[in-house]
Amino acid sequence: MVQTRLTGKVAVVTGAARGIGAATAKRLAADGAKVVVNYGTSAKAAEKTVAEITAAGGKAIAFQCDASDPAAVAKLFDAAEQTFGPVSILVNNAGVHELRSVEDADTTHFEKVFRANVLTTLLATAEFARRIGTNGGRVVNISSGGARAAVPGAGVYCASKAAVEGLTRAHALELGVKHVTVNAVAPGATATDMLQLLPEDVKKQMIASTTLGRLGTPEDIADVVAFLCSDDARWITGQFFDTNGGMRV
Repeated sequence: MVQTRLTGKVAVVTGAARGIGAATAKRLAADGAKVVVNYGTSAKAAEKTVAEITAAGGKAIAFQCDASDPAAVAKLFDAAEQTFGPVSILVNNAGVHELRSVEDADTTHFEKVFRANVLTTLLATAEFARRIGTNGGRVVNISSGGARAAVPGAGVYCASKAAVEGLTRAHALELGVKHVTVNAVAPGATATDMLQLLPEDVKKQMIASTTLGRLGTPEDIADVVAFLCSDDARWITGQFFDTNGGMRV
C-alpha cells in the first residue's frame, strides 16, 4: 500500500536495480514518491524493481546510464523531470566493491573503484544542486562501515567510501543555503551481491561481531534512507548513520 509521507516528491536512486538500491527505490515509492530507478547494465533487474513498485500501486521508471558520465547524468535528470517533474530526492547508491590486496592494487583498480563510488556521487549531486533552486530537497549517500574501519583486502574500497563521507560533509555545508540536507548511511554486513565477494570465514566473523547476531537486509538500510528523505529528518544534515546492527569493529 502506498503511503503519503513522500507524496509529490520525485526521487532518483542510482544503482537501483538490485540490493540496497532496489530496496530503497521500493521503500521511497511505498512512501508516495515517484521514483527513477537508475541502472548501469542490469536491465532485467531494474525492470523487475519497477514492476514490483507499480504492482504495489507506486510510480517508477527505469533509466539506464553510466552515472560516472556527466552527460549521461544530465540525461537521467532530464528523463526524471520529463516523466515526473523536478527531482527533490537523490540517493547516491551506485558503486562497486572490488577486493584487492595492497600488493595487487594498481591504477586500474583504483580508478575503477573511485570512478564508481566517488565520481558518481559527485556528478549526481552536482546535477541535483544545479536544478534544485531554493525549493529544498534531500541527498542521501550510501557509504560503508569500511569508511572508518579496516577491511582486509578492501583498502581502496574503504578509501573511496571515506571520500564519499568527505563529500557528504562538504555538500551539506554548500547546499544548506538551498534548504537541501545531505547525509550518509553506512551499512555494516548486509546480505547483498557485494557481500558474496567476501570469504565465508570473514562473513561469519562479521555476524559474530554484530550485536543483533545476523546480517542486515537491504530493507534494514532502505528504512533509514527513507527516514532521511522525509520531513521528519528536516533538521539533520552533514551526519553519518551507522546502520549495522551494532557491529563492533
